[in-house]
Amino acid sequence: MIVERPSAARGHARHGGWLDSRHTFSFGQYYDPQWMGFGPLRVINEDRVAGGAGFPPHGHANMEIVSLVLEGALAHRDSTGGGGTVGPGELQHMSAGSGVQHSEYNGSATEPVHFLQIWIQPDRVNTKPTYAQRPPREGDDGGAWVVLLSPDGADGSLAIRQDARLLQARLPAGARADTVLDPTRRYWLQVAMGAISAPLALAAGDALGFVDEGGALELTAGTEGAWLLLFDLPRD
Repeated sequence: MIVERPSAARGHARHGGWLDSRHTFSFGQYYDPQWMGFGPLRVINEDRVAGGAGFPPHGHANMEIVSLVLEGALAHRDSTGGGGTVGPGELQHMSAGSGVQHSEYNGSATEPVHFLQIWIQPDRVNTKPTYAQRPPREGDDGGAWVVLLSPDGADGSLAIRQDARLLQARLPAGARADTVLDPTRRYWLQVAMGAISAPLALAAGDALGFVDEGGALELTAGTEGAWLLLFDLPRD
């Protein structure tokens, strides 16, 4: 089964003129019982935050929270002592565990920041909160799949408390990224930026979910290139 999630069908929220947010799954005041998540993947919010603005300190528990900056800079602080400014192509991961307070602000007083906020439910609860960043690395934009998150931190990825992997491929125009789907897993393909022309024409914000699907998946970037994210998730 292939599930289609067009960008235009996502939830949309604006707050105080400083935040423009698109919700792939139910979040905050946006509620759709058909879109409560995809396996342990619970949230993909595409956020644009105005210069000098952001999310003041607030709490979370028992959630793996990931931010991937697409444009601009994001400044993070949390009660574990974790913090830093995250730039384009950089990933931050906070395992909220038994509970943590954190804030996320635009790292610029004048320029907007554009990022994806991702929540994944952990496979264990009430663990010690942790924080880590993965800066951009040589080869990240070389057109191949790169592992950003994994259960064991393999290949320079950040370790996550779930049997899940997040991969990215940053493709120039016309380039192809191939992978093989395991029918005992489920997958979520998110177009972060750009577009792909095959197997379906998908633009930024569009997504496909794959359940009980196996075999080769061949993805071809459109004329503007593509920044793709692939979530490899447990089937049940």
